[in-house]
Formats: sequence, structure tokens, C-alpha cells
Amino acid sequence: MPADGSRPLTVVGVSGSPTRPSRTTALVEHVTNVFAEELGGQAVLIELAPLLTDLGAGPFRSDLGPAAIQALETVERADVLVVGSPAYRATYTGLFKLFFDHVGQYALTDTPIVLTATGGSDRHALLVEHQMRPLFGFFQSLTLPLGIFANEGDFTDYKVDSVELSGRIEQTVSRTMPLLASHLRLDPRIAVAAPEFARPDWA
Repeated sequence: MPADGSRPLTVVGVSGSPTRPSRTTALVEHVTNVFAEELGGQAVLIELAPLLTDLGAGPFRSDLGPAAIQALETVERADVLVVGSPAYRATYTGLFKLFFDHVGQYALTDTPIVLTATGGSDRHALLVEHQMRPLFGFFQSLTLPLGIFANEGDFTDYKVDSVELSGRIEQTVSRTMPLLASHLRLDPRIAVAAPEFARPDWA
């Protein structure tokens, strides 16, 4: 909860996958829940696939359907964002870009962003650094240093099922909690609430 105790802290996950079920959605939901638990906040998941019709209703935000507008407003009010997209032609999906095209230019200024992505193989891993980080640089957001990429082998039945991926998620959380606690003006004890995970062999 923020320092003034006025409202619950919200961690909002946005999955840019155009399909359901989706490994990207599974990853975003998992990471969102972990961050919300560590921060003592509320997790909210937004899937863009069901919003495709609303988002395609017209070129301007005023043209969009109510579900899309509600999703945009939820993202703009978020305390922390977890965003994710599958790799499509070496970048994020058009659906992901379309959604963020309608986000207010300054609505995400200083908002902490956790970057995630999925792909068929690890050769797509640079999507996080080369495509996603510059997008949120435009918004002047606080993109957290460690991004999270997962390939098809990290999932079973559209659930995170990889010790290595779980370790990377835990490492991301433990290393960014002090930054988040300071930025969000949380109780300083939260900064040390996340356990210290042993440095894995793949790090």
C-alpha cells in the first residue's frame, strides 16, 4: 500500500497475445501475482485478445468500445505494470502496439514497468531489450533492469513449469524490490521482504 495508505497498491499485467489460451498470458499472470504478493498489493490481469474488436473500432480513443476504455484507464492508474507479448516477426504483436498507442503520452511517466516476452526459441530473447524497452522509454516509464523471456519449453499446459524460469522470476523480484519500495514510498521493511535467492548457474 502507498505510504499515505489511501488505496491498495495495484500491479496490473497486460498480455499482448492475440490468442487464448496463451503462454504469454500465463507468464504475465504469474509474474504479476508474484510482484503483487511481495508488494502487498492487488493483482489485475488484462488480456488484449478479447479487446481486439473494441480496439479496432476507430483510429481515436473516443472511438473505442467501453471494455477497451476501461482497460486503458486501469493501466494508466497502475502503480506497477507487468507487460508481455509473444514474438511476432521479431517484435511485439500489432495488438500490443495498438493498445499502447491509445495510452496517454504522459500517463505512464515514472511508472515501474516489468518487461516480459515469449517466443518459440531463445533467439527471440532480445525482443525485450531491442523492442519493448524503447517503447516504454517513449512513455518516460521506469523500466526495471531485468526483463523476463520464456520459450515454449518453459510451459506445460499453458502454465509456468520451469525451474530455470521460476528462478529468473525470483531473481528479478528480489533484485528490484528495494528499487520499487523506494520509488513507491512503501514501508522500508518491504524492500527486504523478498527472499535472497542464490545466484543460479545460468545467471
